[in-house]
Amino acid sequence: MTQELLFDKRGDVGWITFNRPAQRNALTFAMYEGLAEICGRVAGTGEVKALVIAGAGDKAFAAGTDIAQFQDFKGPEDGIAYERKMDRILDALERCSVPTIAAIAGFCTGGGAAIAAACDLRIAAANAQFGFPIARTLGNCLSMANYARLAALIGPQRVKEMLLLAKMMDGLTALDVGLVSELLPDATALHTRAAELAQTVAGHAPITLKVTKEALRRLQARLADENIDDLIGLAYGSADFREGMAAFLGKRAPKWTGT
Repeated sequence: MTQELLFDKRGDVGWITFNRPAQRNALTFAMYEGLAEICGRVAGTGEVKALVIAGAGDKAFAAGTDIAQFQDFKGPEDGIAYERKMDRILDALERCSVPTIAAIAGFCTGGGAAIAAACDLRIAAANAQFGFPIARTLGNCLSMANYARLAALIGPQRVKEMLLLAKMMDGLTALDVGLVSELLPDATALHTRAAELAQTVAGHAPITLKVTKEALRRLQARLADENIDDLIGLAYGSADFREGMAAFLGKRAPKWTGT
């Protein structure tokens, strides 16, 4: 396990921590794979009865995929492969046999927001900021499974506002629309409450929890039963995506051309 992704057991509860605070816990491909590995392992070993996922520090849960991971992308096939990888990672998280709780402080964007959305429960600190600001940063897109997951959580109109306006959602708004179930004053209170919730669900009937999770996963999967590789390829194969990456890494505003 990389030091950028930590896992420790606290009684019956496993804690996964994204540990790149200097980079706002931006996610590498190795961190994504580590998350999936932990989710698959606990299902087989029964070593924990609940999982809490959090970011190191109080500035970010996870600020999306590290943009450096995209620099070798050359065309639409790379984007399609990336979104399929993300779907596989998030599917492993959703299929995890134990309840998962996202404890969100600070920025929760892009891939970080996708991970939080795939958890069973989400609670947040007052400084939480959610969003997929790709319309003003990279010019890429999400997979159909991610669109469906977000629409199931907050409704299509809210998803449009978040994506089309590249609009960040603060903690109070996230609580109001049901994206999170509780809002805590700070990261310390957040982690204390996450531990309490994890202990609560860890003490409940495991088969009931497993069946409930799987039934709802299957229900949601119907919404995602549509292949949009053509749309993903259009976004990731565009000149705008390459411009978005260059602008982000160069710390300047992108110049979109629609090509």
